Amino acid sequence: MRRLRVLTWHVHGSYLYYLTQAPHAFYLPVRPGRPEGYGGRSGSFAWGDNVHEVAAEEVRRREFDVVLFQSRRNWEADQFELLTPAQRRLPRVFLEHDPPRESPTDTRHPVDDPDVLLVHVTPFNALMWDAGRTPVRVVEHGVSVPEEARFRGELARGIVVVNNLPRRGRRLGHDVFDRVRAEVPLDLAGMASSELGGLGDLPLRELHARLGDYRFFFNPIRYTSLGLAVCEAMMIGLPILGLATTEMSTAVQNGVNGYVETDVGRLVMHMRRLLAEPEEARALSEGARQIARERFGIRRFAADWTRVLAEVAGVRRSLVAVGEAPGRFA
Repeated sequence: MRRLRVLTWHVHGSYLYYLTQAPHAFYLPVRPGRPEGYGGRSGSFAWGDNVHEVAAEEVRRREFDVVLFQSRRNWEADQFELLTPAQRRLPRVFLEHDPPRESPTDTRHPVDDPDVLLVHVTPFNALMWDAGRTPVRVVEHGVSVPEEARFRGELARGIVVVNNLPRRGRRLGHDVFDRVRAEVPLDLAGMASSELGGLGDLPLRELHARLGDYRFFFNPIRYTSLGLAVCEAMMIGLPILGLATTEMSTAVQNGVNGYVETDVGRLVMHMRRLLAEPEEARALSEGARQIARERFGIRRFAADWTRVLAEVAGVRRSLVAVGEAPGRFA
């Protein structure tokens, strides 16, 4: 198929980087000072030449094939500030990164439109959101790591990667992290991690290179989407330990690629054993890489997104041609 021109926003940098591995042209609006959502090609990512910045005031003068929303602000405000009425009628996709916050089971998604495709990043998220009349697809994460980034496990410590943990409280497991760190040697990486004595916000390639030193990866998060850092660590081959909630309960198989529990005390027991018995960590490492390659490969991810974009843009063209009624994803 031809390369599609996709307008989207810089909302989650790592996800955007992986998304742009799909063979299409991505246009990112930017504003002076690069405020939230308008960062363009920022960060330490190796952006490809298919990723283009466009000044926010120029967006209405450009032509696109698909508009890809990635936040509630994109949907409720940005599209009306940036797009013409004709552009707001283009094929549209809303990429939902998170599970519902207000109520885990009874929250209606802000998009309520049968002509918009709602894409979730995990089956768990799709299960929990009430999508109403909006059609839904799931595109699970896809990641890539440098070929040389491999598990060694020589450092008898665990590693945690969470952005802004000091300010994100119980939902992201700040208290769980503190409790476990008091019993097991752990390092923390990510934005604002230095506030908790951590390693800081490491560039992605450096983070990948260092992860392999650790004996295991610990995810203390109670309730959010499946973190890309978990998938990356699994691809490198780290045993994964975490809470048996959200999509983590399907991404980790106890005794195969790590351990998930709802009892933090049991998690600590698993961690201590892995620190004392590196041979078990090596066995779990093999399982982690196998599962990651099967489930979170970047080629599968890029192909899934190409199918989604083709479906949206292609069906829109046929509707225009034959004059069918709305509800094109029903």
